[in-house]
Amino acid sequence: MKLFFAPGSCARVPLIALEEIGEPFEIEIVAFVRGDHKSPDYLKKNPKGKVPTLELTDGHILTENVAILTYFAKAFPKAKLLPFGDSAYENAKLIADLAWCSSGLHPIVTRLRVPQFFCDTQEGRKRVWEMAAEAMKPNFEIIENRLAHAPWMLGEVWSIIDAYVFWVWFRVEGAGFDISSFPRFADHARRMEDRPAVKRALSREREAYVWLEERGLTVNFSTFGTKNTRDVKN
Repeated sequence: MKLFFAPGSCARVPLIALEEIGEPFEIEIVAFVRGDHKSPDYLKKNPKGKVPTLELTDGHILTENVAILTYFAKAFPKAKLLPFGDSAYENAKLIADLAWCSSGLHPIVTRLRVPQFFCDTQEGRKRVWEMAAEAMKPNFEIIENRLAHAPWMLGEVWSIIDAYVFWVWFRVEGAGFDISSFPRFADHARRMEDRPAVKRALSREREAYVWLEERGLTVNFSTFGTKNTRDVKN
């Protein structure tokens, strides 16, 4: 399998999944500054021009984290990425969590990190950020409450959903958003960093970041003078 990814992006989530699975895989860095995501070859694989993109061993392509992570969970059940069972309802709840991360949390993260993508004036960007911060608070409260009586998002059992909200924390932590009211979420992030698979994934990200930096291809995700590359660069 080959994962097309960019360090710091949400492609970190399937990267962690691959490390948890333990099967051989390759990564290919997509340099946005160089326009790799808009190249004809890449667009043949993913016409949306985004990451992640997963190329399977048979040449088939999957895009979108919800689809990729669901595939991993089904194709590699021993990795226990998601506790799928016989209950259609319980299985649907797992997909709902993935969809919430992808379509609920992720768009707010983008507005916090790069409000310039949504408005071309400084005042407008500030307002985009402010509205995103207000929108993120109740979502973080949901996560904080779910971690009140158990270590992981699904209770006592780790899942790939934990990797997804871990990425959300990483992106938001350096965007000027006040994280002081969410100590359980902060503890969750630190425990995620201690997982061997996460350590391996972050090491791959650091190597990818250095590769980009050496070629002058790094992306500055800073927002209003704040940024967080701690988990990628250091």
